[in-house]
Amino acid sequence: MVQTKSITLWVNEVEHKICAEPDLFLISYLRDDLELFGTRMTCGVGECGVCTVLIDGKAINSCLALVAELDGVHITTIEGLAKDGVLDPLQEAFVEHDAVQCGYCTPGMILAAKGLLLEKPDPDEEEIKHALAGNFCRCTGYGSIVKAVGSCRGREATP
Repeated sequence: MVQTKSITLWVNEVEHKICAEPDLFLISYLRDDLELFGTRMTCGVGECGVCTVLIDGKAINSCLALVAELDGVHITTIEGLAKDGVLDPLQEAFVEHDAVQCGYCTPGMILAAKGLLLEKPDPDEEEIKHALAGNFCRCTGYGSIVKAVGSCRGREATP
């Protein structure tokens, strides 16, 4: 018999009380139970960054995070960045700088960048590149992505 653990977590500012099985990964919970499909699943081993979300403001690969270990945390997915139909400034910057092509990696890329900006509001170009190093994009070549993130330097960052 599998032991479940009762936990409380907040996803995009909504409280969820659940009984989590010990092998339930956050990516599965977000997609299968909450139907938040902006968090994508690709590699499943934390190599591509496509599944990146914010956990208490830090960029984390949701394919590696076990829900049973997340009691009390606040999770932000790409769906939680826009407020009242208004895009987050970082989302706007990605549009303005043509930092999206096919869009598959975009949610994870934006959340990795958001985690950086929450930690360090005025990163230099090397810090931006380092923060995005775990997120793979096959379309844009990264230049426009780095410019988009750089254009948000010094802006007030809220998760």
